[in-house]
Amino acid sequence: MPASIVASVAFLKIQDFARRPATEQARLRAQLQAVIAVTAAEISPASRVMLDAADGAAIVVLDDPRGALRLAERALTAVSVGLPLSAGLNHGALQLAGRKGGEGMTGDGIAVAAAVAAFAGASRVLASRSFRDAVAETEPGAEASLASAGTFTDPGLRTHEVFTPNERALARRRRRYSAIALVLAVLLIGGGIAYRSASPSQRPFVDAVLEKTVPYWRSLVQRAGY
Repeated sequence: MPASIVASVAFLKIQDFARRPATEQARLRAQLQAVIAVTAAEISPASRVMLDAADGAAIVVLDDPRGALRLAERALTAVSVGLPLSAGLNHGALQLAGRKGGEGMTGDGIAVAAAVAAFAGASRVLASRSFRDAVAETEPGAEASLASAGTFTDPGLRTHEVFTPNERALARRRRRYSAIALVLAVLLIGGGIAYRSASPSQRPFVDAVLEKTVPYWRSLVQRAGY
């Protein structure tokens, strides 16, 4: 992977993360990792990079803006079963941060996605103008599914024009994603109970169980054609 790239970023933000107790933060992070493992199933591992963030995660998606949008929408189905997420989408420049394998990344592409996610309320997806333009470039006409949602100013006084999936298209996709919501319910409820009941010494075992079960659910979603 080159030292500098342009790619799409889906930033999944856990609402009010910093205000939550440490035990709840750990549980929500574990649940978010499970959600990403399932909802990113259609994207080749070679075409995506998952990066931890202070209050969530950023998923870098190469050459597939629409894939990043689908991932964000699917992840937000987890809101219905207790994982308080918002999502911000951006398409921009990224630089490798020097880790072996190129897994560490920084850059404006991530920073803007995080800012856009902060504008979004719980269970909402917002996308930047550059993301909408990337959708239009890769799949002309598909950008019509992203409707204007206004203009926001971030803490650094940068202004961002943002867009959101229009309600009609979003309703259709929500119906299609009902099976994913069921899968996520099993993962989140099971993972949450396990984390609440596990002592600190038992949590590596819980992590190992989740690591073994997530691939099964991911393959189930892939076979369902989502």
